[in-house]
Amino acid sequence: MASAAMTRLRSRMTGPRREILYFYIFISPWIIGFLLFMAGPILASAVLSFTSYDAIHLPSFIGLKNYTDLATDELFWQSLKVTTIYTLVSVPLGIVLSVLVAMLLNQKIPFLAFFRAVYYLPSVISGVAVALLWMWIFNPDFGLLNWTLSTFLHIQGPQWLFSEQWVLPALITMSLWGIGGGIVLYLAGLQGVPTELYEAANIDGANALRRFWHVTLPMISPVILFSLITGMIASFQTFTQINIMTQGGPHYASLFYIYYLWQNAFGASFIDLGYASAMAWILFVLVLVLTLLALRSSRLWVYYEGGERA
Repeated sequence: MASAAMTRLRSRMTGPRREILYFYIFISPWIIGFLLFMAGPILASAVLSFTSYDAIHLPSFIGLKNYTDLATDELFWQSLKVTTIYTLVSVPLGIVLSVLVAMLLNQKIPFLAFFRAVYYLPSVISGVAVALLWMWIFNPDFGLLNWTLSTFLHIQGPQWLFSEQWVLPALITMSLWGIGGGIVLYLAGLQGVPTELYEAANIDGANALRRFWHVTLPMISPVILFSLITGMIASFQTFTQINIMTQGGPHYASLFYIYYLWQNAFGASFIDLGYASAMAWILFVLVLVLTLLALRSSRLWVYYEGGERA
């Protein structure tokens, strides 16, 4: 009976309709997974943001109290300040350094494949392993960085992760460890720049700096836009290294937004999932606004092949 029904259904379906049916059948596992494990929790967090919920008792509706409490929460503003400073410095610095290294690796030099592998390798190492490595590097007593400063420059290094003034610069420096992924993207962008543009610039008498500014940068600007957006999103979700290296200290100098959100959701002294959900939605809106601003501003500085603006 079932096979006969399927046969009749196939006979009634035209080619395009059959393809559409097969398409939805094949992607149904992803759709089901998205609805159960992503869309469901997202909607649940939106509802919980208007409740008081400690994961033990049933949620109780409190309206906008979580959001009004956040407005007067000093640690919330501190976490937002720390994360914003980190983003404003680390993301542009990472883009600039990635472009410069990619240009060096785009030259014809001996052992080029080896150097490309060396620069890319750190980006695939686990975040926990990287955090433990940099804890040793930043150790003020026997760390590699302070030893280098004292041995070769005769400078007494700072306390780094134990200093309110130096913990954020230390974390920003550490963020440059993973620029290998960006370097690969910029290498692909650089190799896609038409050589005719450089030849025309040479004929016009443009020097290396002008060729870089008027040819290279415009042609790789779509890659820069992609790196900018993904870098902002990633920096606002910084958690692993903070949880392992500083726990938000000293004196909340490295209290990142996601770490404070995690403390409110799962910390021993907090456990307020409603409050954490409100923080999550504020972060979502903030990242969404920044992404839209970046996309809107791209009309002024992002160029595609043929010289058209985005």
